[in-house]
Amino acid sequence: MALSDKKLKSMLRGHEDEVPRKIADRDGLSVLWRSTGKVSFTYRYRIHGKAKNLALGTYTGQDEGLSLAEARKRAAQCRAWLEEGKDPALMSRLIKDERLTPVTVKDALEYWLTHHAEKKRANSEKHRQQFVRWVYPRIGDLPLAECETRHWLGVFDEYAKSAPVASGYCFQNCKQALKFCRVRRYAISNVLDDLTVADVGKKQSKRDRVLSLAELRAVWGWTDELSTNRYYGNLAKLLLTFGARTQEVRLSAPSEWDLQAGVWTVPSQHSKSGAKIVRPIPDFIRPLIEALVEAAEQQDSPYLLGELKRPEAVSQAGRSIWRRLGHAEAWAWHDLRRSLATHLNESGIAPHVVEQILGHSLPGVMAHYVHTTRLPEQRAALELWGNILTSAVPNEGNVIQLLTR
Repeated sequence: MALSDKKLKSMLRGHEDEVPRKIADRDGLSVLWRSTGKVSFTYRYRIHGKAKNLALGTYTGQDEGLSLAEARKRAAQCRAWLEEGKDPALMSRLIKDERLTPVTVKDALEYWLTHHAEKKRANSEKHRQQFVRWVYPRIGDLPLAECETRHWLGVFDEYAKSAPVASGYCFQNCKQALKFCRVRRYAISNVLDDLTVADVGKKQSKRDRVLSLAELRAVWGWTDELSTNRYYGNLAKLLLTFGARTQEVRLSAPSEWDLQAGVWTVPSQHSKSGAKIVRPIPDFIRPLIEALVEAAEQQDSPYLLGELKRPEAVSQAGRSIWRRLGHAEAWAWHDLRRSLATHLNESGIAPHVVEQILGHSLPGVMAHYVHTTRLPEQRAALELWGNILTSAVPNEGNVIQLLTR
């Protein structure tokens, strides 16, 4: 017969037996009734072939005790855990630990940064800077389990006032971080699941700007002008030469450049895809690389360009060059990368060679079966590209000579 509140209250008077009495309720729930009048709820179950008993709490008949209704709810939760193959005793202990020392919003985001972003992303520090500036001061100390959607929206709404695209980017990282914590059972929160970038900011518009050959040659000439800042002049020349991402050049160390073998190896931690990128060093850019490596060694600098500038400063500098050169349409650093890909494809370079120069993963079946860097073909393509940048468009004979070298 199932228990009732009336029966439980009557048990508080105790009994005369020396041995505690065990009285069943239903669905695995029972009470342990001692002679002193102490009444404890227990949940009995089997897992991995072993019988176990889990103490749920004590009935006192007062507000501070565990009521029969609450005990049945806890028993139902235990059954649900069992159906998922989880041990109720272990899950109860985990929840108790979380209540004693709750995981905060900052704890959860730092967990994702440490265990995922720092290992998989070259720009993880940029993510942390966004969190430090916008998230941590506002909701960082709140327990994650108590942080509701409205609290997060307060953060992103404020961020979107000044930088809607950056707000959307920060939201995507926060959403991924909460999913990462949830999958690993570090902390559970689903409050961002129903939100999209449009709810908190806006997506970055897809750019399609391709510089003309005349514009590219103007940029190449600008890199050598005496009035040009040497850091940005050298950066632009390397971006133009290799179609690299800014972080690959900005973070580049002299040790990445093997001048004897004529190869630049971008380590996986500097690559957006997390994979190593190997590119040949074409002859036309070799003197600059030699000079930069020598200068970095003399200055004892860990960076090829002699110093490390913040990504925000580098991006901002790249967005203003088009005005100095009198170009009719704005462009940014990344457009140089797209321009290299477009013009090389138009010059007859095979798409898979261009993809390897850019450091992209090869599509489809090629990703599984093509594991060579095809350095001779890359080198021929980059030598052709240098010819295009530094002189008139090469004639057909020059193209054939470069591609068959």
